[in-house]
Amino acid sequence: MDKVIYSMLAMQRFPWEQGVCAQALYEAGIDGLWIPMAYDAVKRMSRDGRLAMAGGGEAVSDPAANGEVCLRAYEKTGDPFFLHGAEQMLEYLQKKAPRTDDGVICHNMVSFHPGYSPVQLWVDGLYMVPPFLAVMGCIKEAEEQIEGYIRHLYDEKNDLFYHIVDVEQGRFVRKLHWATGNGWALMGLARTAEEAGKQNQPGIQKNMTDRFLRLLDAVLTDQMPDGRFHDVLDDPESFVDGTSAMMVAAAIYRGIGQGYLDSRYLEKAETAYLTVLDRIDSYGLVREVCGCPDFIAPGTSAEAQAAFIMADAWRKRLGKR
Repeated sequence: MDKVIYSMLAMQRFPWEQGVCAQALYEAGIDGLWIPMAYDAVKRMSRDGRLAMAGGGEAVSDPAANGEVCLRAYEKTGDPFFLHGAEQMLEYLQKKAPRTDDGVICHNMVSFHPGYSPVQLWVDGLYMVPPFLAVMGCIKEAEEQIEGYIRHLYDEKNDLFYHIVDVEQGRFVRKLHWATGNGWALMGLARTAEEAGKQNQPGIQKNMTDRFLRLLDAVLTDQMPDGRFHDVLDDPESFVDGTSAMMVAAAIYRGIGQGYLDSRYLEKAETAYLTVLDRIDSYGLVREVCGCPDFIAPGTSAEAQAAFIMADAWRKRLGKR
């Protein structure tokens, strides 16, 4: 695990990567690492309030992935520096971020795909924004954002999320059931559901939990015998990916640990965890995953490292070694 963490920290990071890596270390309880990462996220905050803006200048939702660790760092240290970062990020989302006509926060300020408008939603954003809104006390707004993703990206026929939609033009940019994207969605739903429970919002908690279970069951129908998934869940010709497997495993372990998921899912997580564990090289790099920077071919990535750390942390809480 130390090697996995060292390799993750050695990677160059965009805003979402800084956020998910810090969040993984927070969930693993390694205060000596995630608090300094939260500090740097605030130090690299843009003037408009977006956290960790070292590169990724077009990002809208990704910087919010850093928000919870900034809030938790304030709670841990009492230093208002961290609270300022979290509050500025929240103000950006609520008052400055571009939105769709029905109020869903866009993923970027530009389109990376020729012929499309910038008014796009990416399923990745379901992890970036709603959990942060939730921990900042905006639980109803978090639910509204999730419902927006469901309106625009959810495939009711398969109970899975598509990857990218251009809301302004009313057409999909990437109409694929991307495995990692559905992994992001699972983790975002889990965190939002748990926060709703902490804030005594049973209606929202049930809505988020029901959505989580429905998506999890749909994703697991495409799980391979070794616990992993194809990069496009329902395309067996796409390459095999371990990042999504670790996201699913992390979601299962935490769901069982938090009491809203039946233990019958444990075997699914264990198979995935042990398979990916066997594919960590001597440097601590998680191999055979959807690779950065383009995420269209096998490689390595910060989120693969982070997802493994999260899965391992929640697994240990269940008494697994």
